[in-house]
Order: sequence, then structure tokens, then C-alpha cells
Amino acid sequence: MAYLRFKALEMLSFKDYRKDNAVEVPAKLSELFCQNVFSEETMRSYLTQEAFTSIQNAIKRGTKIQRDVADQIAVAMKDWALSKGATHYTHWFQPLTGSTAEKHDSFFTPFESDRAIERFSGGMLIQQEPDASSFPNGGIRNTFEARGYTAWDPSSPSFIIGTTLCIPSIFISYTGETLDYKAPLLKALHAVDEAATDICKSYFDKNITKVSPTLGWEQEYFLVDSALYQSRPDLVITGKTLLGHSPAKGQQLDDHYFGSIPTRVMNFMKELEIECMKLGIPVTTRHNEVAPNQFELAPMYEEVNVAVDHNSLLMDIMARVAHKHHFHILFHEKPFAGVNGSGKHNNWSLATDTGENLLSPGKNPKKNLQFLTFFVNTIKAVHDYADLLRASIASASNDHRLGANEAPPAIISVFIGTQLFNVLEELEKVTSGKLSPEEKTDLKLNVVGKIPEILLDNTDRNRTSPFAFTGNKFEIRAVGSSANCAEVMTVMNAIAAKQLQTFKKEVDALIAEKGLKKDEAIFNVLREYIKVSKNILFEGDGYSDEWAEEAAERGLSNLKTTPEALKRELDDKFVSLYEDLNIYTHREIDARNEVKLEKYSTVISIEATVLGDIARNHIIPCALNYQNRLIENVKGLKEIFSDTEFKKLAKEQMNMIAEISEHVSVIKLGVDQLISATAKAKTATSSQLMAETFCNDVKPLFDNIRDASDALEMVVDDELWPMTKYRELLFTR
Repeated sequence: MAYLRFKALEMLSFKDYRKDNAVEVPAKLSELFCQNVFSEETMRSYLTQEAFTSIQNAIKRGTKIQRDVADQIAVAMKDWALSKGATHYTHWFQPLTGSTAEKHDSFFTPFESDRAIERFSGGMLIQQEPDASSFPNGGIRNTFEARGYTAWDPSSPSFIIGTTLCIPSIFISYTGETLDYKAPLLKALHAVDEAATDICKSYFDKNITKVSPTLGWEQEYFLVDSALYQSRPDLVITGKTLLGHSPAKGQQLDDHYFGSIPTRVMNFMKELEIECMKLGIPVTTRHNEVAPNQFELAPMYEEVNVAVDHNSLLMDIMARVAHKHHFHILFHEKPFAGVNGSGKHNNWSLATDTGENLLSPGKNPKKNLQFLTFFVNTIKAVHDYADLLRASIASASNDHRLGANEAPPAIISVFIGTQLFNVLEELEKVTSGKLSPEEKTDLKLNVVGKIPEILLDNTDRNRTSPFAFTGNKFEIRAVGSSANCAEVMTVMNAIAAKQLQTFKKEVDALIAEKGLKKDEAIFNVLREYIKVSKNILFEGDGYSDEWAEEAAERGLSNLKTTPEALKRELDDKFVSLYEDLNIYTHREIDARNEVKLEKYSTVISIEATVLGDIARNHIIPCALNYQNRLIENVKGLKEIFSDTEFKKLAKEQMNMIAEISEHVSVIKLGVDQLISATAKAKTATSSQLMAETFCNDVKPLFDNIRDASDALEMVVDDELWPMTKYRELLFTR
């Protein structure tokens, strides 16, 4: 291992990555945009008017595409793909593995003994059949029940990577259960569209016929040299370092954040942006993040389904481009101890087909009341379903990051800024029932009417809040960098849809039963929502111990670990939410919960095995090797010095020998305990119990092994140490 470490470091000094991997960027990136996408413009060129209208209706209204029209679209899509050099096609989908999946089939079709054509039909476009039992399914499919289907999602554009036409698709079992992230997301988007549109048409603007949730994600990541990465078995297998002493310099000087981007990294970013443009991913922002070798990129906001697909696609493209630049990209939420981990902030809002953002105030009281309606309902949704939102961001890797003074805590709270908080306090005072003319005037002029001015000078952003309003959107800051955005977006849109449905019923009831006018009814319902949701609003430091105590007093949950969070996911309230909105069946909810619990236990088990192997096979032999050198040194000193001189001169070496033995003993005992605890955890009788056992009994054993190993790293000769060190991984450009 030490050989690999120094060989990797030696390779770095002989390569000019800045020159060898230089990238020429076109004068206008916009000229590349959607070059490899079957975009609306491309459709106009290749489709008949009938086919174009049909696919646009499917995208915008969810109408079904007839089979004969699908044949027309398939032929056009094939012709376009062939013109781009494509030879194969695949249904590109997002199973519950957390990564994307694809099975390539050739357009090539022989039709005589010596002749062939390229063929692609509507049936091939609409459906493929991958193995459903080999993907995570939570027990829905047995090994002998292998059949599953991928089905084309026309609302997300097809694209070409290399020589393959990729068709975004959902993935379902033979019996119809969803086995991916996209299918439930589409159902949640449909639910919130219907609920939000109903409110808009009834109370605010009859011209609105569709509401589309939007998403702007911010992707954080680390880059490490490929050779150095390969020299760390823990990085290769688990995506994180299980051992490693913190370097003298980490992020204390704040000199990396927004600093000058290293040339080699800039070359990577340039090529990545070119590939993104070709695939229609509208990336616009790039910069250094807080930790050394940590970076971020972000796109323009898009409709949620397309944005989710683009993020999943981006992560794949990033890994491919990084490889070309001799980098390995790390999406793990906490790959290095002692420096900030990585997140993926999800900025969520609601856009109408008339060009409005429903979470942005307007130029008159009516538009501002519309803003307040969706603003307060969002807060109420998060208040009522906070634990479900917490479960949607739960994972073994994100547990390392949440609440670590670098990311929001596990306590779900909402930050809206002092000024908007004051507005809600004013609305809380609204008279029950009918409003007096004076109160109506005061509300319109001094409360609702002044919201735009308030937001122009809004309170500073609160980076410690997991759910923060940032002017015209809500930022879900606690999502992990490796997560599929669809998980949290399904929950966010589902809870928003349910809350908006409830709001509509309550307002209509006040109008019908109490005789209130529309605005009066809205104010009355919003007043009650503010009262019951107020305990989730928090403007202070989410990292503080005082907040944890205060949150407990407010009755807010603090689900610190994934097993805790996932256990709450099966509450009847949350199950009913999904069933009422037709997003999941009870069986699908149980299955997905099972998948997440199994993944948690598996991840901890793999980490335990890797840590034990490295400790026994690399750290202990290295320490004993150096200890033997010290022993030989002590023997030599004893031979040439008197007893009095020897005791004085060999004192430190003797102390080091003893110190090494102590650390080796701790590691050996720790590994034995780890092996035993891991084996015991695997005997648990349920997935929930197994996850809890891995969390409470196995994971804590990592610390003693790591502490002893990291202490040895500071004692053992650097030339003998087998593991590439943090200072090399984080500061090698």
C-alpha cells in the first residue's frame, strides 16, 4: 500500500494535467444548447404536425399518445438519433439503487439472410422489459418473479450519450407496483398541479390552467486525483475515508471558498459545461466550496421532473468527465472527517402557465394575498409533515453531515426572515369571521400591500435552517449530495398538494356556511394556519444546543439517525397521505421503507468490513514494522552505551514502542468487537431492528479504531505509512 501511495504521488509530478487536458470552449455556449436532445425545436423539424401536437399535449396536459402516433414519433426519433451517430437505444430509468440504469438495444435488424435495416417502432419506444427482481424492491418481487417494465416518460426529453439514444422512463413491476423514483414523483406533481390550479382558478386568476413545481438544485462535490483515489481502498469501496488524521491546515483560513479555481479543475469544469449544454442541462454557476478540493455547480430552475432527470444525468456525466481529467468525483456527504461535507440544496417553487411564480409577491394586494396563500400553506404542510420530510433525506451517509455545524440539523424548522415573521404576526390578529371595512383597508394597505417592499430588504439567509424562504422560493438545505432529488421532491409536492386540498375545502366551507366573502374566508383560514404552525418557525442558530432544547419544548422532533427517521415514515398519517393522493399503495410504502432500511444496514456493514480489513491488513502490520525498527534501534543503543546512558538515550524510543503497542492493542480489540457486533446485527429479525442495531451497536465501534489508527499515523515513519494522507488527498492540485 505504501508503494501505491508514493507511486501515485510520483505520477503527479510527471504529468502536466493543465496542458494535457486543456479544453477549448466555444465563443457561445448557447450554440451547443440541446444539441444532443430531442428538443421541442428538433421535434418541429422531424415530426408531423399531428405527432408534434400529440407529444406536446402529453407533456403539457398528460394526455395519452395513441399507438399509431407513437410509431410516427419513434421513426422520427430514430432518424434524428441516426443522424447523430447513434447505433443503440435504451430506456433510461432511476431504480431504487440511487443511480441510473440502462439496457442497450441495437437499431440493427436483419430481415433477409444478407440484408439489414435500422428499425425502431412505437412499441419499442413506449416499453422495455428489464429484470425487476434484480433491483431493490423491498420484497415486492421474488427472484423467480423477474418481469418488470420500463415505460417512456414523454414529459422529459430524450437525449443521446455517445452512440446511444436514451429515453427517460418509469420502472414498474409486472403487477404494477412502482420500483423507481420517477413514477411516484410524476404522481405527486400531478396532485399538486391539480390542487394549486384549483385554488388559482377559484380565488385569484381564472386564466391559470396549470401549475408546475420548479426545482433548482445546487450540487456539491469533491475532486481527488484518480491515482491517489485508487491508493485508498476505503474511498474506492465506500466513497469515504474511514481513517485519516486531519491535516494541519484544513478549511480554517476560509481561503478556498469562492477562491480562484485551480487550472486543472477549471479544465474539468469547462468540459463538463460543454457536455451539459449539449444535453440541455442549463448549468450557470461554478465555484470553490468551503472545504479543500470541494466545488459546486448549479443550473437555472426547471420543471421538477426535468430538473430531477438532469441532476441524475449530470452526476453520471460528471463522473465520466472527471475520469478524462484523471480525477475521481466524490458525491458522498462526508468523505473526509474534519472538513465540511457536501449537500444538494433543493430550491422549490410553483410556476403557473401564465408566467407567475406563486411564491413571489405581485404589484397589488390581490397578487400578494395569492402569495400569502401559497406561502402560509407551504409552512403548514411542512409543520404537519415534518417527520416525513426528514425521512426523505435520511441515509447512512447524510447522517454524518446533518447537525455537524456545516449543514442544517435533523430538527425540521422553517426560516422566513424577521419581516415576514412580523407579517404573519399581523395576520394572526385578523378578526374571526367577517372583517370590518377598516380592518380590510388596514390589511390591504399596511400588511398585504407592503410585502413587496419588505422582501426587497429581507433578512439575511440562515444557512442553519433546513427549510428556508429565500425571496421567491423555499430552499430545502438538508438534502444530501448523493441523493436522488426525486425522493424529497415527491414528499414536498405530496404534502403541498394535500395541504392545498385541505385549504380549498376549508375556505369554500366558510364561504358556503358562514356567508364570508372570498378574501375574508382566506384570511380566516390563514390566521388559523399561522397559529398552529408557529412553533416550526425559527430565526436563530440551528446549530446551538439551546435550539435543540427549545425545539423539544415546542414539540418538534429531533430524529438524529436514519433508523429513527425511517421508523416514523410508516405512521398511519403518512401512509394515508400517500394513499389518498394515489402516489403509493400501502404495499409500496412498506417495500420502499424496507429498501431504505436494508441499504442503511448494508452500507454500515460494508464500512465495518472495510475498516476491519484495512486495520488488520495495513495499519497493524505497518505499525509493527516501524515498532520493530525502533526495537532494533534500542538494541543497538544498549550494545554501545552504559546502562545509565542507555536509559536516558533510549527513553523516547521505549515510550514510542509502548505507545505503538497500546494503539495496536486498541485496534485489534476494536476490530474483534466490530466483527462480533456486525455478525450479531445481521441476525436481527426485522429490517428496522437490524438498522437500529447497526446504528447503535456497530457504528459507534468505528471511532476507537479510527482514533488509534490516526494516532499511529502521527507516530509511524511517513515512508512506511500505507494510506494516502489527508494532506495529499485534499491539497494535491
